[in-house]
Amino acid sequence: MDRFKDKVVIVTGAGRGIGRAIALGFGNQGAKVIVADIRDKQGQETSKLINQAGGKGLYIHTDVSNKSKVDAMVVKTVETFGAIDVLVNDAGICPFKDFLDIPEEMWDHVLEVNLKGVFLCSQAAAKVMIKKGIQGKIISVGSISSVVGGAQQAHYCSTKAGINLLTASMAIALGPHGITCNAVLPGPIETDINKEDLANETKRNYFIQRTPLRRIGQPQDVVGPIMFFASQDADWCTGSTLVVDGGILVNFQ
Repeated sequence: MDRFKDKVVIVTGAGRGIGRAIALGFGNQGAKVIVADIRDKQGQETSKLINQAGGKGLYIHTDVSNKSKVDAMVVKTVETFGAIDVLVNDAGICPFKDFLDIPEEMWDHVLEVNLKGVFLCSQAAAKVMIKKGIQGKIISVGSISSVVGGAQQAHYCSTKAGINLLTASMAIALGPHGITCNAVLPGPIETDINKEDLANETKRNYFIQRTPLRRIGQPQDVVGPIMFFASQDADWCTGSTLVVDGGILVNFQ
């Protein structure tokens, strides 16, 4: 499979979960994949899995909330592969906490990783795309939590809502350069972030019953929609948000 043959793709938060599935997906489709993550062991594992499958993966330690670290990751990418064709912003955190108990430090950290990280990575990658005349693709992993609230996710929901309007704003700003900016909004996906939450059988069954497709989503379920936005099939899509949730958002029963 060579749908993205020789395309240079950066995936942030690629050390585990949805990010790892996305990175492996692009690697299997012929892309040169930058595995950007702050967790060295997991990031290196993802890169190794890509290479073992015959793809090209390179792990770069990256703190998406730190501009100098993001800039260094982008410079290393260009030095190694010469370009950036696709950026997938997946890095994110969600420390579940009741609204009244969220400390300022936690609020700041979630915003810095989830929202500021998307801004910093997108800005840095877009500058390279413009300089090299690349009609690139920027895709962010948002959430249906961007349109619904959560008693223990006030910080997380706020950042995901911010990503929606940041994506729209980038689409307007970068459209004249031929760069498209879109977001995928997953529903409940079984990852390390919510593993403890979904271990609660009552809560797990609630989500399953609320979901018309009657199951919890898996990281692989997000890969196809991401690849759609990264492909030529989506050349006329920008500023869009695509819900990928098994139907839970439309089921108000």
